Amino acid sequence: MRFAACRLVARLPRVLALHSLQEPRLPPLDMDTPTDGEALLDAVRETAETPLSRLGSSKALYAVTGGEMTATAVRAATATDAARAAALFESWAGGSTSPAADAFADAAARAAAHRDAVDAAPDDDPLALYDHLATLEGDVERAAGLLGRALVAGARLEQTVGFFVGDADPQSAQAIRDLRADVDAEREDAVVLLDAVCADADDWTHATETASGVVEAAYDDYVERLEAMGVKPKNVC
Repeated sequence: MRFAACRLVARLPRVLALHSLQEPRLPPLDMDTPTDGEALLDAVRETAETPLSRLGSSKALYAVTGGEMTATAVRAATATDAARAAALFESWAGGSTSPAADAFADAAARAAAHRDAVDAAPDDDPLALYDHLATLEGDVERAAGLLGRALVAGARLEQTVGFFVGDADPQSAQAIRDLRADVDAEREDAVVLLDAVCADADDWTHATETASGVVEAAYDDYVERLEAMGVKPKNVC
């Protein structure tokens, strides 16, 4: 798993040491199974603290823009993410019943508004995060996916605010702050939805693993993009 491997290399046989040199993965959840949405959110944040920090870094913007750190490229990346989210959540809403359908419809409308609010056209980047989210089925998995996506998007938008502040563009920085506030609200909607759709301990365990898996998928994409550009990402140790 992702965090523990780096500290063990010196003590492991060579075959395991070689394995540990691969990009580490998220650690297993080592706490009691959450029994409500807020506890699940706390568990995922704790488990994925370092990956989320990386996904909220300037290097993450570098990865998603293909190394083109310009205002135009950053806006396009923001619009593209929102467009992919809008399409995904709309498809989820159509395949769910209330209350999940309502939550996903609201998320789709919010993402579409974000896409339209950014002064850039989405590009054709498929974004591996949304390929992963598209594999989720059922209200429990998708509610957890909504939460995981909100954590990832919130981290990136926070760095995007910083980018425009550094670019001496306070108007754009404030516009992105508004998008970030919407994503924070979406995260809380996901917490409420999880409380509504998780019926037992198995559901909570599965939802926690699913939300963590969403963060992991986003982090894996970040690593692959950087490596494709010849940039070595920091190991998550």
